[in-house]
Amino acid sequence: MKKILEVKKLKKSYGDFVLGPVDGSFPGGVIVGLIGENGAGKTTFIKSLLKILQAEGEIQFFSNKKEDIGVVLDNSFFPEILTAEDIHKIMKNIYKNWDSSLFFSYLEKFSLPKNKAIKNLSKGMRKKLEIVTALSHHPKFLILDEPTSGLDPVVRKEVLDLFLDFIQDEDHTILLSTHITSDLEHIADYILFLDKGKVVLEETRDVIMDTYGILKCGKDEFSKISKEDVWRYSESRYGYEILVKDRDKIKKKYPNMIVDKITLEDLMVFVVKGRIL
Repeated sequence: MKKILEVKKLKKSYGDFVLGPVDGSFPGGVIVGLIGENGAGKTTFIKSLLKILQAEGEIQFFSNKKEDIGVVLDNSFFPEILTAEDIHKIMKNIYKNWDSSLFFSYLEKFSLPKNKAIKNLSKGMRKKLEIVTALSHHPKFLILDEPTSGLDPVVRKEVLDLFLDFIQDEDHTILLSTHITSDLEHIADYILFLDKGKVVLEETRDVIMDTYGILKCGKDEFSKISKEDVWRYSESRYGYEILVKDRDKIKKKYPNMIVDKITLEDLMVFVVKGRIL
């Protein structure tokens, strides 16, 4: 599979906070979901990739052209006095690959006005304008920070479909950071999970959704569970919930206990808030 981006020993320090070291390879034709709670290092990682922040380590994009990278950063865009028409005029002079017809077709598709100032657009409309601007210069690598924030479910589905269409070309890759983990359950190929600046999980979405699980049991049953089977656990007045990495294996080993499927949100909560034996 063709590589689009590779990072080696990427590290960035902010006082007491340290991101990394992070190693990873991003192939073409995939969507990589970047997850973690606020302050986990997601935005620092993205800004380090873009050289907005100077970090240690090696970052290699397998393209020498900056215009091959499309970016949508959270709360970062053009001056609010500009209109979509103004953006078009600016971008066509910046990007050789700027596609005017594609840009205006996106405006029509998402009902975005050409001559209305950004300051007068809703949050959702601003986000759509950011996304279509990033897509309209035909990038190969899209870096998206909370791209569906503020969008209603119908428009969010349209945007996610755009992303899926984009990565049908194996020269295209998306790194998508979001708190809407249900979106990633539908479209992500890989999950990169950061917690306190460290990579705690790098796995395919299918393995996580099909293999990981939550074992539920009472206090007496909990004492019988092998430590090696417990990745994280939580306790409540109703009993114990345990994050396990091999749902089928655990079902066979503890046939009288309940083992449920997991969501990415469950995974985040357990890893961040769960306890370790």
